[in-house]
Amino acid sequence: MNSEIEYVAFDADDTLWVNELFFCEYEKEFCSLIKEYLPGSVVSQKLYDMEMSNISLYGYGVKGMMLGMIELIPKIMDAEALPHAISEVIRLGKELLQKPVTLLDGVMRVLTELKEKYKLVLVTKGDLIDQERKIQQSGLTNYFYHVEILADKQCSNYLKLINRLGCLPEHFLMIGNSLKSDVLPVLQLGGFAAYVPYSTTWKHEQVEQSVAHPHLIQLKEIADILNYL
Repeated sequence: MNSEIEYVAFDADDTLWVNELFFCEYEKEFCSLIKEYLPGSVVSQKLYDMEMSNISLYGYGVKGMMLGMIELIPKIMDAEALPHAISEVIRLGKELLQKPVTLLDGVMRVLTELKEKYKLVLVTKGDLIDQERKIQQSGLTNYFYHVEILADKQCSNYLKLINRLGCLPEHFLMIGNSLKSDVLPVLQLGGFAAYVPYSTTWKHEQVEQSVAHPHLIQLKEIADILNYL
């Protein structure tokens, strides 16, 4: 590991706290709502396609998923069933937007130890209001030198962040559960990245090929980063 690392950045959802499992539950409830019309696997694919077609308009997060469901329902269900289904989608979406924040194992230990050595940065993407809520409820804000909520995690987004921090890429380490969003863009910029897999990964964040790079650290759990820093 480069001894000149100055900034250690963390993804939030499914790196610091539970997130994707709640989205999976929401999708499962949606599939159950319209199971009389289409099999769950077909509904899931249609929902994913709808989300992808709308992502440039709605971005990432619960609200975009909810709007995708509402847009999809009239294409599948009978007219008389629409009011109840749409009402349920909104109710369940609001429940998801109020889920308590549950930290993952090892997070507090890692942040506590690394805060004494590095400038810690929280880098997440998604709906601004929902992400701000989760960050506030996590109780972790005092650990971070800087918090950034991005619309997306492309190379251009990371470059702007690194420049804003006044940091060189080779002094920046990103830790996250998504190879696509947390690892590959940072490596491309010349930074360092640590990949810590989570039990469930959204289809959009999955990368089929394996990644090998001299600046990449493979972790089994987040606490393993303490062996490198």
